[in-house]
Amino acid sequence: MDKGKEASFAGTTAVRPEHQIDQTSLEAWMQAHVEGYQGPLTVDQFKGGQSNPTYRLQTPGRNYVLRRKPPGVLLKGAHAVEREARVMAALGTVGFAVPRIYGLCTDDSVIGSWFFVMDMIEGRVFWDASFADVPQNERALYMDAMNATLATLHQVNYTAIGLSDYGRPGGYVARQINRWSKQYLEDELAGRYPAMDKLVEWLPAHLPTTEDVTITHGDFRADNMIFHPSKPKVLAVLDWELSTLGDPLADFAYHAMMFRMPPDILGGIHGVDLRAAGLPDEQAYVKAYCQRTGRTGIADLDFYIVFNMFRFAAILHGIKGRVLRGTAASANAEDMGNRFSRVADIAWGQVEGRHAN
Repeated sequence: MDKGKEASFAGTTAVRPEHQIDQTSLEAWMQAHVEGYQGPLTVDQFKGGQSNPTYRLQTPGRNYVLRRKPPGVLLKGAHAVEREARVMAALGTVGFAVPRIYGLCTDDSVIGSWFFVMDMIEGRVFWDASFADVPQNERALYMDAMNATLATLHQVNYTAIGLSDYGRPGGYVARQINRWSKQYLEDELAGRYPAMDKLVEWLPAHLPTTEDVTITHGDFRADNMIFHPSKPKVLAVLDWELSTLGDPLADFAYHAMMFRMPPDILGGIHGVDLRAAGLPDEQAYVKAYCQRTGRTGIADLDFYIVFNMFRFAAILHGIKGRVLRGTAASANAEDMGNRFSRVADIAWGQVEGRHAN
């Protein structure tokens, strides 16, 4: 495990000055909207959460998590906490691994921005996909638990749980390329970069010809899950801000991107001796997902991985812009934003047949 990253992102700290909330107002809302709520309330802030500030709410009987839109000027469509709350509430009705949603507040006067409150799940968070903190002979089981969880998500009948309007079916990848390209090009403060400019041109010219539609998470990786305290079981999938109706293969490729990312970016495992670490390789991991979802393979996997690297680079570019505007949610945002150019280089390297560095 990357202990430096764990120290930077794991756990809680005092609420940062720019994210202070009116605790009296919050308590009144909790009393009125959260079933079984009983104070007194203690509030601190999770260190992680690049986009939406996230808080731990402690009471004598139960702990909760509050996730809110950040204060300040926001990009249109970003920080959609209401979508996160909606998709988790819907998935909870079919037993998918998500926390219970207690309520959504769309009244800015309560704490200054929209927020939702959910159950706090106690368990383990792993900050990279090597699972170095568990015995070597168990690591493949933890990897397989992630694989199975994502395969299960992609087989949920989204219409049956009321999410038929959660996104536009079809054309997901093309729309995503257009969205992130536009956001990148319009953010003049964060600046342009040659590899990113090349990706903006290359991706639309190499789109897959077919596309399935499922619920997609959009940011499915080890540190966005809570595992059972002692077993290779996923108890909860978190951070649904980028979820929509989309292409499951794009969603899986984002997750599988860990095999081509270095350990200091998204907890990647590129360069790790997988056999010695007790981990499956990319081919075996893809095969397991395909078996669970009834596929024979993923012909366009390389394209989907380049697409996801591009999208992640665009997200980092946006974080860089928020740092420059003074609206970034995390104390680690500046470091994240500075990785933008490196991720763009890795993505273009995939196109040219080079490896991560």
